[in-house]
Amino acid sequence: MSGLFTRLFGTKSAGLNWLEVADIRPRLGTVLLVDVRQPEEYHSPPGHLPGAINVPLADVPNRTDELAASGKAVVLVCKTDRRSARAAEMLLAAGFRDVAVLRGGTDGWHAQGLELE
Repeated sequence: MSGLFTRLFGTKSAGLNWLEVADIRPRLGTVLLVDVRQPEEYHSPPGHLPGAINVPLADVPNRTDELAASGKAVVLVCKTDRRSARAAEMLLAAGFRDVAVLRGGTDGWHAQGLELE
């Protein structure tokens, strides 16, 4: 797999591309951030990453066309990184190439004192 994330960061492991908070922070707005938590989690404190859209994990297979239409690399996020890793596997199986998981999820982002919406 020669996706954008692997070329930029060399973070591919176990078939998935993993990004650290420091990797993604300067690229907000240039990637499609997809938060795969349930809507009630996405909307409740402490919140979600700036600019993230909510696509619950169970909906990911039915919304691949919508995600692909953005033309952007996809970064998946959840509370930690377990659900987002499963979502990444789904997208890779559907033929996506530029997919990555934010290591530590919103918990990791928040732990670094970064704002959530």
